[in-house]
Amino acid sequence: MTAPPTDPPAQHTVLGSGPAGTALAKELVRRGHSVRLVDRRADGPGLDGVQRLAADVSTAEGARAAVAGADVVYHCVNVAYHLQVEVMPRVQEAVLGAVEAEGARLVVLDTLYPYGETGGAVMTEETPWKATSRKGRMRAELDEKYLAAHREGRARVVLGRSADFVGPGVLNSTLGATVFPAALTGGEVLGFGDIGLPHSYTGIEDVATGLATLGEHPEGDGRVWHLPTAPAVSTRAIHEMIEERIGGPLKVGVLTEPRPVGPFDAQFMAEYAEMFYQHTEPQIMDSSAFEQAFGVAPTPLGATLDATLAWYGEWLAQQQ
Repeated sequence: MTAPPTDPPAQHTVLGSGPAGTALAKELVRRGHSVRLVDRRADGPGLDGVQRLAADVSTAEGARAAVAGADVVYHCVNVAYHLQVEVMPRVQEAVLGAVEAEGARLVVLDTLYPYGETGGAVMTEETPWKATSRKGRMRAELDEKYLAAHREGRARVVLGRSADFVGPGVLNSTLGATVFPAALTGGEVLGFGDIGLPHSYTGIEDVATGLATLGEHPEGDGRVWHLPTAPAVSTRAIHEMIEERIGGPLKVGVLTEPRPVGPFDAQFMAEYAEMFYQHTEPQIMDSSAFEQAFGVAPTPLGATLDATLAWYGEWLAQQQ
C-alpha cells in the first residue's frame, strides 16, 4: 500500500548573516526547519543544516532570488551605520515586493529607534512613536509601511523589536568588542553615557528564539512585538557581574559624549551622535507581552554574560 503524500518541510529563509541572522539560522535548524541563509557573498563559515546563498536583497532581482520558494522570510539585514537612511528603504522595497510576489510570511528584526526619547519611561508595544532623529524617523516610516502591507492584505508581516544586542558573536554593540576583550585582558572597558542608568540589553540567543517563535506562529502577525529581554539593570551593574566572573576589578573609561573611540570611528560616531540619548536617559524595554503570549522567557542576564565571556575568550585566542 502506498504511503499518503506528505507536505514538504517549510522553507525558512534568513536574510542577513550578521550575529542575529546567524544565530537565527542555527535556531531554526535546531527546530528542524529547512534553512537558507542569504548575504551578498555567501562566503561565511559553513553551518550544519544551513544552505548559503549569495544575493543582493537591496535590488528587486536579488530579493526575488533570495526568497524564491520560501514559506517564511526573516529580514535581519543591516548595513553600515552611515548608509542606513539611504539603503534600508531600498532593502525594504525590494524584500517586501519579493515576499508579496512569493506569498511568503515576513518576520522583520526591528529596533527601539521609532520610540525616540522617552524620558526614561518603560517602553512597551503601546509606547508612542515619537522619534526625532533621522534614523529613528526612517525606522518608523519603514515600520508603518510593513504594517500597512499587512493591513492591506499584500503580505503577512510581523515585527520583532530588540534592545541593544549582547552575546556570543556580537562585536559592534556598546556591550560588545569595547567591553569583553578588555575585561579579559586587563585593558580599559568602555562605557557609554551615564552607566548608572538602567539599560536593556537583548541576548542574541533570545533574538534568535524570539524571531523563530514569530516565524512559527502566524497568529502573531500584523503587529510589533518586543523580543524576550532580561529585566534592565545599569551598565555599571553589568560591569560588576563581569568582575565577579573574571575574579577582579575592571578598568572602566566612560564616553560622556560621542567621539571616535576603539572600533567606533569618526564616521560612525558622527552618525551615532543623534542616538546618544540612549545613554543619557534610562532605556527600559518590557517584553512581557511576548513572554505571556508565547510562553518564552528571556535568558537570565548572568547566563548570557557567561556565554559571552566564553565566546570572547575563544575569539581572543584566535586573534593571536
